[in-house]
Amino acid sequence: MQRFKFRDLFARKPAQRERRAKPRTGTPRGTTILVVDDSRTIQFTLKKILEQDGYTIIVASDGMQAIDTAKSHAPDLILMDVIMPGINGFRATRILNNDEKTADIPIIMMSADEQAMQEYWVSKIGAKDFLNKPFVRAELFQKVEKCLRVKLVA
Repeated sequence: MQRFKFRDLFARKPAQRERRAKPRTGTPRGTTILVVDDSRTIQFTLKKILEQDGYTIIVASDGMQAIDTAKSHAPDLILMDVIMPGINGFRATRILNNDEKTADIPIIMMSADEQAMQEYWVSKIGAKDFLNKPFVRAELFQKVEKCLRVKLVA
């Protein structure tokens, strides 16, 4: 009987490492995404996942910081949490959509609350899409790439 070491059971094969390190096709180099969430865990997770695919990530912890960062850095996309202290995601999205400097930045709202009303209000305030937390990696990339494609075409 062959003996396995613990690390051998969970180690990635070299081919998997190479494939993961390459950015997705269609992901333009230098694409900047602003991640807005009051949870450091969500910030870290999204930053790690998106950076692995070649995106540049900026992080903000609340709505006011998101507005200031969006105006100063002009990201290509914003991932915005709904429920945050101070200015919540709905209000921050409305403010960003009404400012001519930031109105063309697509926003994907995120929330752990799965109520259909949130998706309705997201569309009413000008967000381009909605992402449920906990998110599925494939769904995250699908929505990010869709919003970025639409922005590039416009």
